[in-house]
Amino acid sequence: MDEKPEILDTRLVAKSRLFGIEELHLRFRNGVERTYERLRTPPIAAVMMVPLLDNDTVVMIREYGAGTESYELTLPKGAYEHGEDWRDAANRELKEEAGYGARRLTLMKDMTLSPGYMGHRIKVVLAEDLYEESLPGDEPEELEVLTWKLSDLDRLIERDDVTEARVIAALLMAKRLLEQRR
Repeated sequence: MDEKPEILDTRLVAKSRLFGIEELHLRFRNGVERTYERLRTPPIAAVMMVPLLDNDTVVMIREYGAGTESYELTLPKGAYEHGEDWRDAANRELKEEAGYGARRLTLMKDMTLSPGYMGHRIKVVLAEDLYEESLPGDEPEELEVLTWKLSDLDRLIERDDVTEARVIAALLMAKRLLEQRR
């Protein structure tokens, strides 16, 4: 199963300001042909941070999610700027969204979001040794910044305003990494 399907044709079928939808015509090695639709992969990668004030306290933000039409408790994240390294992007987004910088950044995982429909990737980063510093961001309203104990992660995951799978996965990875360090 390591041999990838042959791409016979790719064409853009719809485009908005933010998204492009591609039609992808494939031939699998058994001869079966299939047409898929996918979101076009953006040229810019993204980064999401798990910022830690200490070994048990994570900094989170509450922001509006247009996709769910609700306020979500989430982690700071955003896209790289042109030519930016993931470390610089992580620190910039952290300062813009949470009011902290990090002296130590550890890449935990490079994750996909929904590989059946898009090629979007996000680097999940543990941000430690925080210091207060803010940069102006591009959010339409000020973000609420709050903290949560990783030792109480089960209760956090049960909340109705914590629904983003990649945030839950990032928090679980961070908790496991910290437990392994002990």
